[in-house]
Amino acid sequence: MSLTFHWFLPTYGDSRYLVGGGHGVATHTAGGARPATLAYLGQIARSAEQLGFEGALTPTGAWCEDAWLSTAMLAEVTERLKFLVAFRPGLLSPTLGAQMAATYQRHSGGRLLLNVVTGGESHEQRAYGDFLDKNARYARGDEFLQVVRSLWRGERVDFRGEHVRVEGAELTRLPDPVPAIYFGGSSPAAGDVAAEHADVYLTWGEPPQQVAEKVSWIRELAVARGRTPRFGIRLHVISRDTAEQAWAEARRLLDALDPASIERVQRGLSRSESTGQQRMLELHQGSTDDLEIYPNLWAGVGLVRGGAGTALVGSHAEVAERIEEYHALGIDEFVLSGHPHLEEAYWFGEGVLPILERQGLWRHPARAEEPAPAAVPFAGTPQPAS
Repeated sequence: MSLTFHWFLPTYGDSRYLVGGGHGVATHTAGGARPATLAYLGQIARSAEQLGFEGALTPTGAWCEDAWLSTAMLAEVTERLKFLVAFRPGLLSPTLGAQMAATYQRHSGGRLLLNVVTGGESHEQRAYGDFLDKNARYARGDEFLQVVRSLWRGERVDFRGEHVRVEGAELTRLPDPVPAIYFGGSSPAAGDVAAEHADVYLTWGEPPQQVAEKVSWIRELAVARGRTPRFGIRLHVISRDTAEQAWAEARRLLDALDPASIERVQRGLSRSESTGQQRMLELHQGSTDDLEIYPNLWAGVGLVRGGAGTALVGSHAEVAERIEEYHALGIDEFVLSGHPHLEEAYWFGEGVLPILERQGLWRHPARAEEPAPAAVPFAGTPQPAS
C-alpha cells in the first residue's frame, strides 16, 4: 500500500516559532504570529495540494477557528485536497452530524474526512455545555457513531442509548463517498471505540516501540470485532538538506521559548485527563535537556503545545528513513505539520516525498489518478502504411 501524507491547517495562527495551545492550554506564541486568515490558510492548503499531500487536518476546540466552517470555505480555493475535520460528537446531534457530512461531500466533491474527538479537557467541555466525564464521553461517542453509521447506510434509525436518543432519523441524501473515520486515544475506553468504529486509528508520535505496542493493541481489539483498520501517526517535522541544518532549526525554536511559559504550560498539561497527553509529557518531563528521545525524534514541541508534541528532525534522507521505520510497524498514514506551516510543507514536500517516491513507497495523488500515457513512437521510426 502506498503511503498517504496529510498536512495541517493552523486555524489558531502560525509563526516562525512554536505556537502552543490545545488540551485547555491558552495559545502561546514565542513571536511573529501570522493570523489564521482564509487567505493565509488558503496558501497553505493550495501548497499542500500541489506538493502531493492527500488531505489536511484541521483542529477543534476553543483555541482555534471552527473546522467545519473554515474548511468548507477553503474547499472553494482547492481542487483535490481533502479536509480531515476534527469535531466533538457531544456538541451536535448524530443526525445533524451525518447530514452535515453528506452535504459536505456533495458540495466538495467527496473531499471530507472526519477526525472524531470525544472531548477535550472537562473544564473546556463544560464551557460548551457538556458535563459528562471522560469515560461517559467515550460511551456517548460510541452511540453517536452507531447512529451515524446506520444513517450513512440509508437506514431509518430509532435508537435509545444511555446518552443518545433519536426517533425516525433518516437522511434524504447519502454521502458519496462515505467519509473515513479517524479516531485516536490511549485509554482502554478509547481503544474499544476505535476498534469498533475507526477506519484509521491515529496515534501521536511516540518512539517506535511504543507505537508498535499501540498498533498491536488496537489491531487485536479490532480483529475480535471482525474489523481491519488502517493506522496513522501525528507528527511535526523539521526536514532540511543536512542534519546540521535541521537540528540548528530545532535549537532556534527551543532557544526562543520563555522558561516561564514552559513552566506554565507544563503545569496546566500535568492536570490533563488525557492518557495520550500524559504519555507525551513522559517523553520530556518538562525538561529542555535530552529532547532527542529516539534517533531523529524530538520532543521539544510538547514543551508548549498540548496534544501532538514530537517532531521528526533531520536530513531529508533521515526523515524518510524514520518514516520507513514507522511504516514497517503498520503505519500507512502520516499527519504532519511544521512551523511555519507554509514553508515547512515545501521543505518536506520537495525534500522527503521525492525520496519515498523513488523507493516506491509514495506517489503524488494527482499522478496516481492520471491514466497511463499512450505509447509514442520514437522520432524517425518507420510507421506502417495506413
